[in-house]
Amino acid sequence: MGPVIGIDLGTTYSCIAHLSGDQPRVIPNLEGSSTTPSVVGFTSAGETVIGETAVRQALTNPEKTLFAVKRLIGRKFRSEEVQKAAARLPYKLAEAPNGDVLIEIGRERITPQEVSAMILGYLKTSAESYFGEDVHDAVITVPAHFGDHQRQATRDAAVIAGLNVLRVINEPTAAGLAFGLGQKKNGKVAVFDLGGGTFDISLLEIQNGVFHVLATNGDSYLGGADFDQRIVDWLLNEFKKDHAMDLISDKFALQRVREAAERAKRELSFTNETEINLPFILALPKESLHLRKTMTQALLESLTGDLAQKTLPLIQQTLDEVRLKPEAIDDVLLVGGQTRMPLIRRRVSEFFHKRPNDKVHPEESVALGAAIQSGMLFGELNDIVLLLDVTSLALGIETELDGFERIIGKNTTIPVKKTKSFTTVDNNQRQVLIHILQGDAPRASENVSLAKFELVGILPAPAGVPEIDVTFEIDANGQVKVAARDMATGKEQMISVQPSSGLSKQQVSNLVKKQRDKKDKDAVHE
Repeated sequence: MGPVIGIDLGTTYSCIAHLSGDQPRVIPNLEGSSTTPSVVGFTSAGETVIGETAVRQALTNPEKTLFAVKRLIGRKFRSEEVQKAAARLPYKLAEAPNGDVLIEIGRERITPQEVSAMILGYLKTSAESYFGEDVHDAVITVPAHFGDHQRQATRDAAVIAGLNVLRVINEPTAAGLAFGLGQKKNGKVAVFDLGGGTFDISLLEIQNGVFHVLATNGDSYLGGADFDQRIVDWLLNEFKKDHAMDLISDKFALQRVREAAERAKRELSFTNETEINLPFILALPKESLHLRKTMTQALLESLTGDLAQKTLPLIQQTLDEVRLKPEAIDDVLLVGGQTRMPLIRRRVSEFFHKRPNDKVHPEESVALGAAIQSGMLFGELNDIVLLLDVTSLALGIETELDGFERIIGKNTTIPVKKTKSFTTVDNNQRQVLIHILQGDAPRASENVSLAKFELVGILPAPAGVPEIDVTFEIDANGQVKVAARDMATGKEQMISVQPSSGLSKQQVSNLVKKQRDKKDKDAVHE
């Protein structure tokens, strides 16, 4: 068997790792860096560039430089999150025939899965260069609050990139594994994961090598990109006040402002003041205008304080679900680049009444944990006996009047099997439609539809008399099976919910072939 890698496919940066003996190690990319910008660029010469090379061409080619694609994957075009992203991104989005998102690159339209596959393909090639042999198997991480469609879209991206996904694991859970490996102490751990595009909070209990996820919560559209946008908005407003000119429609100027905003944010994690200097930001017929501003850490915190504050109710809600007080948490781990911000560290420290543990690397721990998970799958580790994860969103069925009846609640430990009894709503009803949904909203229409099937052959009876048992089962891989049984006749119908990312099996197969042909063509020209 060849090498197995762990992959953290991040919104802003991605990272790969592997298990060396009994220790996880980060694998450097082709440029020797431990992390890779999750950016794909299409040059005027028709080349596709990834990572730092793509970042470098963003200023001159903003409409063909794709970033933050993780915020689009597995979502519908008309969703609030995608519409919010579309208003800010320099590249164009469109709606697919099935309602999913497409990205426009010139005359071509591609899916977020294809873009993610390009990043994963680069990481795969980096690993193959490191090992000197082919790499096929991987454990991939996703935000804990990702839904079924987003998880499957990530799987499809990996398949398109030529990877066999052994397991999809939640990012904060992976970070917890990276922290716990080799630790001899037991206790409760809170993982505060604020990355480029998503926020997760997970509570874990470690007992004698057993890692038990107690609860998880989050916001799949809150991250470092939102902090960057606040700086961008401030700079644009300041420029408009100074010059009575708007930069919002100038994509080249806007890209310079975006890059300066992110750079300023990073610098203000280590210093109290920084200068943003963008000469010749706008060329007019008789003069050129410049953008030069001083930003302080205090100003940044005033612009983004509400974003930091949004994480705290989610932490409290997660603690309440398992009836824990902040003082019951033994260690707090900060994961994701945005947690380097002093304001975030202060808010988390104040909430839990303790300093975060600094033994995990914010940008590397998730990939390291994925590598550890690969070792657990093959029984290569003695320190970690078992990982018990949870389902991050509730599962249930639609009932009358747009109701949603939960059968498996969020934060239920998996694997799990639960049954609930239902009945008919019409006299002499001979069949019932079972509509399987995922989400936390009280109304069926506000949750995500996973599958539908019918149970037929019910004996005629007055409404409310027949007893129909619906059973949900989730295995350790998160695979959902649902069965409906009429208790009077014994007739049963069941379905294994096949996750969908919006791409059919044939579409995925075609994209795999497309990537393989491109790789073969590139090899010929080398």
